[in-house]
Amino acid sequence: MNTKQQDQRFRILIADDNAHAREGINDILSIDPLFHLVGEAVNGEEALSLTEHLMPDLILMDISMPVMGGLEATRRIKERFPYVKIVMVTVSDDITHLFEALKVGAQGYLLKNLQPAAWHEYLRAVAIDEAPMSQELAMRLLQEFAPKQSTRPVHASPLTAREREILERVAKGESNREIALRLTLSEHTVKNHLKNILQKLHLDNRVQLTRYAFENGLA
Repeated sequence: MNTKQQDQRFRILIADDNAHAREGINDILSIDPLFHLVGEAVNGEEALSLTEHLMPDLILMDISMPVMGGLEATRRIKERFPYVKIVMVTVSDDITHLFEALKVGAQGYLLKNLQPAAWHEYLRAVAIDEAPMSQELAMRLLQEFAPKQSTRPVHASPLTAREREILERVAKGESNREIALRLTLSEHTVKNHLKNILQKLHLDNRVQLTRYAFENGLA
């Protein structure tokens, strides 16, 4: 368990126009001592305002809301507060909507009908930057960006051979543990490599790393 988990719970903001949905999410979060609910918003505009005042670590954002929807709210929040993690929460498994959410900066998504245990496992992984990209989303990224490679200038990669190897595994949707086992490394070593990769590429999360890998022919 890292220092963040030991010393401080993750501050959560829920953005959903449905009161029952907010209550249900709150019930799920209350079971896990890692999470602390700091506020609730009923639309994207209020989520943006509360983010500025409450400075949450993680926002659970519904996609469809009045006044300002979850996608636009995510885009604006990530522009102003790039460190805030956002997970889209929806009843729809339409991959198009979820893919659009990732493109505007969300770190991932959850379906409302998943079991609480799945929520806890996934949100913990997102909170400590270990949530892997799903294979399906990785393929969608490939379809979205691979055709553009031929028109992009080729730049020398700042990454070492080992870092490129780890980046390729990230783009395939593997977790830190899976990467460590495949490359015969410790999880701690993999985490440190990922920190270096993110710093070198000026990126913030695994979604952006996967996109970079596809755009630059590394996956």
